[in-house]
Amino acid sequence: MSTQTYTGSCHCQAVSFAVDLDLDQALQCNCSICTKLGAVWAFAPRTRMTLKSGADALGDYQFGNKRLHHRMCRNCGIESFAEGVAPDGTPTVGVNLRCLEGVEVGKLSPRQYDGRSL
Repeated sequence: MSTQTYTGSCHCQAVSFAVDLDLDQALQCNCSICTKLGAVWAFAPRTRMTLKSGADALGDYQFGNKRLHHRMCRNCGIESFAEGVAPDGTPTVGVNLRCLEGVEVGKLSPRQYDGRSL
């Protein structure tokens, strides 16, 4: 697969966005929050994401080393993306692929990431 533009949203659609992602880069993390959330992620530079609506509806949650800002909708509670900084200093967004329109997560082969050990 190559990079494509996808649209996504939270459950109530208060938060909506467009993002350029390569779904071949999907990963599934085993840290405490990702395990409970059931998210499958793909990451991209923050410049590849446009928040179309819902900036005022976003909550922020951090835990552990507080390197990621987990952004969830204050209305429906769905975390559709997270923001952080890549090791090279690039502002980055992690998109919950379950929030993208037209993406069947069950057909992807995400690589496993051991976030529990961090």
